[in-house]
Amino acid sequence: MRYQSQQVAWLFFAGAMVLFLAQVLFGVLAGLIYVYPNFLSELLPFNIIRMIHTNALIVWLLLGFFGGTYYLLPEETERELFSVRLAQLQFWIFFLAAAAAVVGYLLGIHEGREFLEQPTWVKVAITISVLLFLFNVSMTLFKGRKTATAQVLLLGLWGAAIFFLFAFYNPSNLVLDKLYWWWVVHIWVEGVWELIMAGILAFLLIKVTGVDREVIEKWLYVIVGLSLFTGLLGTGHHYYWIGAPGYWQWVGSIFSAVEIVPFFAMVLWAFYLVYQGRRDHPNKAALLWCLGCPTVAFFGAGVWGFMHTLSPINYYTHGTQVTAAHGHLAFYGAYVMLNLAIITYAMPNLRGLQPFNQVLNMWSFWLMTSAMAFMTFTLTFAGVVQTHLQRVMGMSYMEVQDQLTLFYWMRLGAGVFVVVGAILFIYAVYGPVREQLTVQEAQAQPAE
Repeated sequence: MRYQSQQVAWLFFAGAMVLFLAQVLFGVLAGLIYVYPNFLSELLPFNIIRMIHTNALIVWLLLGFFGGTYYLLPEETERELFSVRLAQLQFWIFFLAAAAAVVGYLLGIHEGREFLEQPTWVKVAITISVLLFLFNVSMTLFKGRKTATAQVLLLGLWGAAIFFLFAFYNPSNLVLDKLYWWWVVHIWVEGVWELIMAGILAFLLIKVTGVDREVIEKWLYVIVGLSLFTGLLGTGHHYYWIGAPGYWQWVGSIFSAVEIVPFFAMVLWAFYLVYQGRRDHPNKAALLWCLGCPTVAFFGAGVWGFMHTLSPINYYTHGTQVTAAHGHLAFYGAYVMLNLAIITYAMPNLRGLQPFNQVLNMWSFWLMTSAMAFMTFTLTFAGVVQTHLQRVMGMSYMEVQDQLTLFYWMRLGAGVFVVVGAILFIYAVYGPVREQLTVQEAQAQPAE
């Protein structure tokens, strides 16, 4: 490890993994309630379990982004972080605010807006934490080398912070509420988060392929342009049925259909660079996650998003299990796999080790990815049946749910395998190893 301040990333990665495990466990619990509706109905209602499941996902992904940024930025800027203590303070503010939010949910204390249920004081604490982070990383970049990779990453991080401010705006008019609510929920995941994804993926590809930085960053500019162009206007596909003007059906349909292009470009980018590099990198597990991330994101966010993004189709499918299928695979491919990639790459250096437990790590890759693919197909078929019976045939919601029980059982089984894969990943990355480098060897080890 070349820069000592990179060590602070370990704290963020550890916090992320704690919440990752909590997220998938609560996901399985939610899946269990789909087949046993009265399970924990009084002690822990389904809406609270789902709230913890989705919020834990967002929080641990953000912790992964923070940790990944703290790890790669010293290498990109060729200087130590501006302040390690500020990074540690930022972590504890963020992590404790998230923990307090979960305790509040268990006690029924929340604001009720999906994904933005956090009480106002928790949102304020999160905002303070993020501002500390942005100050820290911006000062690091300002004082060091300025690469396209680092600048794109920071653009995405600043964008995420700016659009989070709309979480504080909660108008009484339901149309306005949903209009600006999507500015956080959608523009994050299909806009500025894509810049974060592109920045971290560019860093990883530079390291594991050995291809010249200039070549990789030219691709990066193209992908960023496509992501911003399609992601921002593509938000219109959420305005179809909320009372917004009718022209959003045209804007949303056209630009949402093009959203598949940047994800396809990322797949070409990753595989082309690996082919060009022809480098036998020792961390094969990290390389596998780097290739898997854009590939699964292309199918989850691109193909499955396109399947129901056109307004004439969305008229029938919105709010069905088709949406759940798209959401699960898109989040897993684009952001879960991205964080697992940077953690797989960084942790050997942070622990002063050669790449370790790679077979277990790759088994976790195939186990989780296969389970998520099976879950996606299961929910897709459930959504098709639900759409036909409920939206076309006119059956009642609860009658239709009875017809989907088999699909919910299969979804639950897939969720159990995701949990097993997550535990396997955590053990592979944080578990015991056969050979520890000496302090001198770790310091002499080049930053890959």
